[in-house]
Amino acid sequence: MTSSSNPIVLAFSGGLDTSFCVPWLKETYKRPVVTVTVNCGGIDAAAARALDERARSLGAADHRLIEARPEFFDRVIKYLVMGNVRRGNMYPLSVGAERGLQAKYLAKLAKELGSDTVAHGCTAAGNDQVRFEIVLKAVAPELTILAPVRDHAWQRPAQVKFLEERKMPVPTRGSAYSTNRGLWGVTIGGTETLDSKGSIPESAWVLSAGALDKPQPFGEIEIEFAQGVPVGIDGKRLDPVALIEKVEELGARFGIGRGIHLGDTIIGTKGRVAFEAPAAEILISAHRELEKLTLLGTQATVKEPVSQVYGQLIHEGKQLDPACRDIEALLQSSQARVTGKVRVQLRPGSLFVLGVTSPHSLMAVSRGKYGEAAGEWTPADAYGFSKIMALPGMFHTRAGGQ
Repeated sequence: MTSSSNPIVLAFSGGLDTSFCVPWLKETYKRPVVTVTVNCGGIDAAAARALDERARSLGAADHRLIEARPEFFDRVIKYLVMGNVRRGNMYPLSVGAERGLQAKYLAKLAKELGSDTVAHGCTAAGNDQVRFEIVLKAVAPELTILAPVRDHAWQRPAQVKFLEERKMPVPTRGSAYSTNRGLWGVTIGGTETLDSKGSIPESAWVLSAGALDKPQPFGEIEIEFAQGVPVGIDGKRLDPVALIEKVEELGARFGIGRGIHLGDTIIGTKGRVAFEAPAAEILISAHRELEKLTLLGTQATVKEPVSQVYGQLIHEGKQLDPACRDIEALLQSSQARVTGKVRVQLRPGSLFVLGVTSPHSLMAVSRGKYGEAAGEWTPADAYGFSKIMALPGMFHTRAGGQ
């Protein structure tokens, strides 16, 4: 039998769902609740203090903040960049990719506190419930997992009322929009994303509200990569976390990286969510162009479908699957020569890659000039090559007449 002093360890974002869970769990199970926020991005010192204060004002016995941004980059984001991963050809897995790491730390803290129970605030209709529980059951199958919002079908207006009746703080955006923020971007869900017809209002954007009302003059930055990893901006070396945060700040001023992704959820329904990912949009676009200069066509051909599989596995919360390690090894190998600099122009709502240079440029080492002059081959070689390449079509035409 679980002791009344045995805490429930709750994954806490400070949003409406997890804010509601603190007093509900405490009242329902008569056990202390320890909240934990695993920082995978978007939490500065002021936000950290606010989360601690909110958790305690909701009745949490303790609140823990775990720094995980560097690990999140090393274990996940790095490979999303190397693979140029975009779900549905647009969404760079802005939020959701970190859930596995958060679940790992949730289980770790529960063990440290001697707890046998963890909890999360996911609903029955979303992807995060699956992501959390796949990892939790893999790393700590002995833990009991509670999901009050999902398992008891609590709707957002009822959660607001529950908190207001107890004179507890309600998140200011709580009843209108559900936002999630991480190192790789922000997602925003509201009534507008419940169907496929329209967009969210300008005021609902988190990073770039109003950015397109008074467009800024074009800007320009130079991003440096070393073996596929972003390492510097405008000649200044930065660690990956600081670099991503800086690029996000620059891109958000222009409203770069906005979108509304419509795709398949893990549970099989169609889902729609707005997102802002200025850093992901800029870095993936720059990295892709550098790869075009430094990878052979066969490398890119092999890498692309494997990267899509990787994105699918991460989307589904299966980042502990051994297949992910296999794909990561291939991606890492493919980046051996993806080193160089990319100049990017920032424009209101978009970006433009101006140029790219690399010590491993496959373009620079050719003696030929595309469309202008032959290099390592002669005009006669080109004629023979074209004739050989035409043979399958010739044979197909000839066979059709028989």
